[in-house]
Formats: sequence, structure tokens, C-alpha cells
Amino acid sequence: MALLGFVMLLCILGAQATVDFRHAAAMAAGLCNTKPTDLVFIIDSSRSVRPSEFEQVKVFLNKVIEGLDVGPDATRVGVVNYASRVKNEVSLKSHKTKAGLIKAVSKIEPLSSGTMTGLAIQFSMNVAFSEAEGARKSPDISKVAIIVTDGRPQDNVRDIAAKAREAGIEIFAIGVGRVDMNTLKQLASDPLEEHTDYVESYSLIEKLTKKFQEAFCACSDTATDVVFLIDGSKSVRPENFELVKKFINQIVDKLDVSDRGTHVGLVQYSSSVKQEFPLGRHNSKKDVKDAVKKMAYMERGTMTGQALRFLLDNSFTPGQGARPGVAKVGIVFTDGRSQDYIGDAARKAKENGFNMYAVGVGNAVEDELKEIASEPIGDHYFYTADFKTMNQIAKKLQINTCPVEDPCECDSITKFQKKVEEALQALTKKLDGVTKRITALENKIV
Repeated sequence: MALLGFVMLLCILGAQATVDFRHAAAMAAGLCNTKPTDLVFIIDSSRSVRPSEFEQVKVFLNKVIEGLDVGPDATRVGVVNYASRVKNEVSLKSHKTKAGLIKAVSKIEPLSSGTMTGLAIQFSMNVAFSEAEGARKSPDISKVAIIVTDGRPQDNVRDIAAKAREAGIEIFAIGVGRVDMNTLKQLASDPLEEHTDYVESYSLIEKLTKKFQEAFCACSDTATDVVFLIDGSKSVRPENFELVKKFINQIVDKLDVSDRGTHVGLVQYSSSVKQEFPLGRHNSKKDVKDAVKKMAYMERGTMTGQALRFLLDNSFTPGQGARPGVAKVGIVFTDGRSQDYIGDAARKAKENGFNMYAVGVGNAVEDELKEIASEPIGDHYFYTADFKTMNQIAKKLQINTCPVEDPCECDSITKFQKKVEEALQALTKKLDGVTKRITALENKIV
């Protein structure tokens, strides 16, 4: 009886440890919410995908879903299954809970015929991403498609994929095995290196889970102050200044502009500096974008150093709407060499903890841009020769709105969860070993 009681005690302790580990993992996962998104998986179940491989695709989908904040006001998930025909397996409005969604994905069966990828994308645009199927019209809701395929499509994908991207759908393309790599590039959004993935077999697709958990990660309750510092010198020219305003609004579209979220300020400079509007004046994307559109072109010189000092002494002060303890981001745009010294102000901005981005066009001096940009330079410095291609920079420029002292840490959470799983496995092995030894001891006593 004593031995039996000891075994029971070990089981209770083991169960409690399991609960504690899982509770800790859940608490850690609470650090990271997912941005409200309408997400549709478009999965190839053509005859080249074996039943066991299709099961691995479903496991991958469910692992990504496990990392999402699923709900009517959070992330909605749909699944489109395709081969020679297309089937809407799960609509965006179907499941309000993660458990129901995962169960529905687990029940999907392969269609086992041809590979009509273009047809599947067309269907997704017309049906899966329609309001009737649960898609939301709000510009604050991202629309994302993740395509998983292992072969060469039997129809045209280039044109329909381009239409989908133009409609505001961000496309990730995952290729497996003998997939045609050119097809993946035709499918995916820019930048291609962030939106295309390849694995040699379906057994390896699970390793992409972490990437997509991080892709949908957003810091919870994160407030950020963002100020644009815009060169309005005469070298820019009126028609290009309109493109600059579109560039600003393209970035604004990606921000969580709200009273408690991101505040946006705008400063224009030439031979002098003009504050177009301070932080906190406009607390919706629409209001910010409307104010940007109304900005009048100053012309004259290029006093970038003076503008940086204005950012330091005015824009990021409480008197101009800056919030204490909130991450500060400066985005500097210029098309030429500064007519004054920028070194001290650029250095002080970074010393003050401001996250500085530098964007240059045309005759902008790359050494000056790098001097302004925060580390790592590669993530904070951008250059293009032509104003017409600034929209590509806006797509690439990813503002880190997580405060340095309290990051979202999706990567850390993923590592922590892995450690939890390893610890649970080790604990199970130890309990098995103890149980065997006690059983052997009991047998000897008997």
C-alpha cells in the first residue's frame, strides 16, 4: 500500500507539473496577440499529393491556427481546397472558436484530380474573400492568402494572382517537392523572399509553422509615436511630391492608428521646418491620410540637419503630443544632399532611443541615409533611384512598433513552448522509469 501511495503521489505531482507547464506556456503566449486578419488557406489536393502528405498539410494548418487569436473580431480563417475543381471547405464566417476550426480542418478530404491553381485563386477572390462568406470590408483588416502546392498548375496563374494582389490580398506561396519555382514567384506578393517558401517534402512543411506564427504576431496594447520628416525642397518637384504623399499614406495604412495605438505626426522641411500636424491630433487612419493629402509643397532648400533637430526638440516632446514611455519612430525622407550638418542630430536621435528609418530617392546621399538610420542598417535604410518605385519601399518598410524593453517576443514564446514540450517529454520518461522500478521492487517483495 505504501508503494502504491508513493506511485499515486508521483502521478499527482507529474499531472500537476504538466498543468503548470501548460499554464506557463499559455501565459507566455498571452504576450502575443495576432493582428485582426481575414486569412484563407488555399491548399492543393491534386492526385500528386498522397493521402498521408495531405494529412501533414492539415497538421501544418492547424499548428498555424493554434498560434492565432481566432474570433469574429480578431482573426477569421477560411480554407479552400482545390484540384481540378475548387471546394470551399471552411468559410471565414463558419467558426468562431479555435477548437471548432481545428476540428473542421481535420475532416477535410483530398480531391485527388488535376492542379487548377488559377481557378482556386479566382474562386478565393470571388467567393472566399466575399462579404457573404464572412470577409470584412474594413481597411484595418488585413486580407491574407497562404497557398500550398506541389506541382505545376494546369492553368494560368500570373494574371489572376496579380489581380488578387491588386485587390489587396497579401499572398504567401509555399512550394513542396517538384513544384515549379517560377510559379511560386508569379503567385507571391513582394518582397518575394518574404512571401515564398520551399520545402523538399511534406514531412518538412511543419518547420514553416514558426514563420507564420511570427508573421501574424502583433504586440498587445502597444502604443507608438511615429513622425514623418519629409523633404519638400525644390528638387523634389510638384508631381513627385504627390507621390511622396501617397508613399506616406501607404505606410499609414499598415499602422494601428488609434487613441491608444499609434499616433502619427508630420513635419515638412526645406530651407525651414514646418510642422504639418503634431502627434495625437488625428486618431484614425482616414483623418491622418486626409491631412497628408492636404500638405502643400514648400520648395526651396534641403536643411535635413535642422529638421532632425526639430524632431528632437519639438516633435517628440510631451508639449507636441508625444507620450511618455511610448516607442518613438522617426521616418526621414529626402531626395538630395543636406545643406547643413546632420551628424550630431542623427546620433542624438538614436541615443535618445528613437527608432530611425531613412528613405532616399534620386540624388539622396546614401552615406547620409546610413548615418540617420538605426541599427541594423539593412532594416532601417532604403534607397530607390525613381520616385515611381517608392511604393515598393513602402511595402518593404516594416516599422517595429514593439518597445525595446517589452517586445512581442513571438520567437521567444515559440522557443519557450518548445522547452515546455521537451520538459514534459523528459518528465514522462522519468515517471515511466520510476513506475518500472517500483513494479520490479513490488515483484521482488511478493
